[in-house]
Amino acid sequence: MKILITGGAGFIFSRFAKLCVEKGDEVVIIDSLTYAGDTARLGFFMQNINFYKEDVTNGEAIKGILKAEKPDVIVHAAAESHVDRSIIDAGPFIDSNTKGTQVMLDAARHAGVELFVNIATDEVYGELGESGQFYETTPINPNSPYSVSKAAADMLGNAYFRTYGLPVITLRPSNNYGPFQYPEKLIPVVFLKAYQNSPIPVYGTGMNVREWLYVDDAARAVYSIIKHGRPGESYNIGSGEERDNLTVVKSILDIMGKPHSLIEFVKDRQGHDFRYSLNCDKFKNETAWQIEYDFQKGIKATIDWYMDNIDWTFKKIEYLKKYWETAYAK
Repeated sequence: MKILITGGAGFIFSRFAKLCVEKGDEVVIIDSLTYAGDTARLGFFMQNINFYKEDVTNGEAIKGILKAEKPDVIVHAAAESHVDRSIIDAGPFIDSNTKGTQVMLDAARHAGVELFVNIATDEVYGELGESGQFYETTPINPNSPYSVSKAAADMLGNAYFRTYGLPVITLRPSNNYGPFQYPEKLIPVVFLKAYQNSPIPVYGTGMNVREWLYVDDAARAVYSIIKHGRPGESYNIGSGEERDNLTVVKSILDIMGKPHSLIEFVKDRQGHDFRYSLNCDKFKNETAWQIEYDFQKGIKATIDWYMDNIDWTFKKIEYLKKYWETAYAK
């Protein structure tokens, strides 16, 4: 089949693109290559991909690409994805995540695609206390500008299924981590700071809990839903591997042989959700998908990759210095 992936030069969906190429599918990528996009992630299999440098908000260009390529499946993952940046400036998130999704849905409707997979996030649900889980039927209740923009995109997909009969499946994955993650997210930030023996910023008390999903497991999950998912349905994708942020940081330091004394608690993120946890029974029952990387295996593989690819990681530092000063104020 021919699969068109928006945001395919990003952290997660470059891995999905690689998986599709390995399975013999035709792959088309649309990516505007903002600061977080990087064709280096596509590596040696770039030659097997039709790549378009384009913004998903450009309706005419998107229609032209779909007309030329005639994809069977669209996996729409292009998005601004970092909560901290959305707090600093929400505008790009509304444009890319909400308007961009509307543009892609309209283009897909007119192109007659067989399936549209809309990538959302567990953050659309809001937050949990120390117990409980989110189900697909849990009311959406987002708290950050980022999660609001993704909730709007999530609901747009449902609306296009109901109103136009566009075959949309919505995926709500938990926090991803792994190789090539841009160092604005927790794990690569901790790695870079620890590598330089610099203070490692941890929000608040570090007790906020996330469910950690290794990126290759996420890629396999998306592929499984293309094969087995039902249009009109939403699916949670999580690992069951919950860790608070402080535990994650200490795990990385232990792998790197660095002292916990590098940890420096900073002012908490505004509106910081306490905990996310997904019930994934529906997804697992319909696809037979299971994770291959528990957190211990995944975090070791991730840190090993950053050590082996230190040049790629350090190329990002100059761009990030000013951002870090803003995001991690004491």
